Amino acid sequence: MTAIIDAEFGEMVVKRSAKSRSIRIHIGTDGRFVIAASKLTPLAFIKLTIAQSRDSLRQLLASTPRRDNYTDGQPIGQHHKLAVVHTGMVALPTTKVERNRLLVMLPPQTSLDENTVQQQIRDTVTRILRREAKAYLPDKLAAMARQHGFHYERVRFSHSGGRWGSCSSTGTISLNIALMKLDPVLTDYVLAHELSHTRQMNHSSAFWSEVAAIDPHYKLHRQQLKRESPVV
Repeated sequence: MTAIIDAEFGEMVVKRSAKSRSIRIHIGTDGRFVIAASKLTPLAFIKLTIAQSRDSLRQLLASTPRRDNYTDGQPIGQHHKLAVVHTGMVALPTTKVERNRLLVMLPPQTSLDENTVQQQIRDTVTRILRREAKAYLPDKLAAMARQHGFHYERVRFSHSGGRWGSCSSTGTISLNIALMKLDPVLTDYVLAHELSHTRQMNHSSAFWSEVAAIDPHYKLHRQQLKRESPVV
């Protein structure tokens, strides 16, 4: 996998496959453009395709759920805060995690709002949220399942931009790492929702009765969750 750094769109990931017969461009779950191409497609031809497709790529961006830019002082997950420092000590934007801070060091003339800077921050945020999710969510889900008599096969993590969680017919519960951005009561609602799907693979009245047995205030929490975004 290679990457193209574009002045307008930032980092664009190139994924090559023997099955690809043409160049296809879409937006991945992390907000970056993903370019699918065959293993033999020259990089110069991929760049030419990007140049000739700018209008359609802008339209694709406009129709995709908006990711708000990260800002100085913003909470990151449950335990971190973003801190921005402009310094002549670095020649390129740099991010690192120090205790409970996501430190963003920028050269003096570099803006926090630049696409490449925001993507670099997003990559680091994704690592933080995934680490927090793995440390917290499995134990919380297991405790809730034991308390209310539910059974599931396993838990996995994702950062799909469209869903907070899902449950397969085989009992695998998938949880979005963006859950770590939420108030814990809303996270608990999502866990209750997915556990209830292990008994009711639908949204019938029987399903909502299962949810209510775990979270009596689920209607309020469901409405509050609609005001949140599952994108990282």
